[in-house]
Amino acid sequence: MKETIGTTGLILNEPLLWEKGCNGRIGYSLPRQDVPSQPLNAEWVCDGPDFPDLSEVDVVRHYTRLSQWNYGVDSGMYPLGSCTMKYNPKTNERQAALPGFTGAHPLLPEDLCQGTLELLYDLQQYLAEITGMDAVSLQPAAGAQGEFTRMLLIHAFHKSKGNPRSKILVPDTAHGTNPASAALCGYRSVAVKSGAEGVLTPETVAQLMDEETAGIMITNPNTLGLFERHVKEIAAIVHGKGGLVYCDGANMNALMGIVDMAAIGIDVLHLNLHKTFSTPHGGGGPGCGPVCVREHLEPFLPIPRIIQKNGKFSLSEDFPESIGRLHAFFGNVGVMIKAFSYILSMGPDHLKKASQLAVLNANYVNTDFRGAI
Repeated sequence: MKETIGTTGLILNEPLLWEKGCNGRIGYSLPRQDVPSQPLNAEWVCDGPDFPDLSEVDVVRHYTRLSQWNYGVDSGMYPLGSCTMKYNPKTNERQAALPGFTGAHPLLPEDLCQGTLELLYDLQQYLAEITGMDAVSLQPAAGAQGEFTRMLLIHAFHKSKGNPRSKILVPDTAHGTNPASAALCGYRSVAVKSGAEGVLTPETVAQLMDEETAGIMITNPNTLGLFERHVKEIAAIVHGKGGLVYCDGANMNALMGIVDMAAIGIDVLHLNLHKTFSTPHGGGGPGCGPVCVREHLEPFLPIPRIIQKNGKFSLSEDFPESIGRLHAFFGNVGVMIKAFSYILSMGPDHLKKASQLAVLNANYVNTDFRGAI
C-alpha cells in the first residue's frame, strides 16, 4: 500500500506484512531442546506457505496500527444507516463488565444468579411497557432471529386453532428479509403494493386478505422512511379474517414513547437492541432481538422463560404450547445488560425525546439532501 490514503479515520499508511518482513527474523524464541535432533523424512518436507519473516515487535506494531484505523465514537461523529441507530454510551459497557455479570457461568444454579435473572425479568417488563405489549422474550440472538421467531409464533397460533394457513402478506416497503422468514415457516409471500404516497392503503390489503392468509408483515416506519398512517384500519381488516399483524421494529426508535403498538392493532413486534436501545451492532456477533407479543401469543413464547414466585426468580420450561428453544442458553445476556442500563439512565421522558430528536434529525437531513439536489 504505497499511495497516501485520504479516507477519514485511516490515519496511518501501514504496509503489508510481506513488505515489512526480512529473512531470518523470528517472532518467538523456542526453549533449548532437550532431545536430540532427527532429520525429517523427505516425504514430509515441502516449501510451506509464503509467510513473511517477522519479529515479535513487527507483529505487535502492525496490528496496533491497524486497530487505529477503526472509526468510532472516539474518532468522531458518524451516521449508522437507515434504521435510526443511536450512539453506544460507554457507561453501558461499564455496567455490563461488572464482575458479578461477567463471572456468572451459564450453568450456575438459580440461587447464585438471582441478580442477573431479576435484571432480565425487569428488562422484559420495561420493553413491554415501552411498546404497549403484554409479554416479551429476550432470547432471539439478533433481529433476524427475532423476525424468524415472530413467524414461528404466528404459525404456532394458527396451528393451535386447527388452521395453519398458507400465505402471508408482505408489503413492498417492508423489511427485505421478511419473505425469507415467511418461507422458512412454510408460508407463501403475497406482495402488497404501497399506494401513491409510499404507504399501505386499507383498500389494497382488503383485496388480498382472506381466510388462508396468516397475517401481514408491516415495517413502520417503512423502508422508505415513511410512517404507515393506516395501521389501525389495516389491522382491523386482517383481524376480521382471523389473521395476525406482525410489525418489524427495526425503526422503533422513531416511535418509542409515542406510539402504543398494541393500541394500533399490532400482535407481535420485535426490537433491535442495537438500533433502539444503544447496544453495539452485532456485525454477525452477539446481538439481541427481543420479541414482544399480545396476550394471545404469550403461551407460544420460547423457553425457558423467567418467572417470579415468592420473591424468587427462576427459569421455567413449563409452557406446553411453546415453540421451544432458540439456542442452548438464555441469550446474549451482556447485550441485554447494556440495554437495561440505557433504559434506566434515560428514563421515560428521555426515551421519548430520543425518538422525537431522531425524527427531527431525519427530516433535517432529508430536507438538506433535497436542497443539495
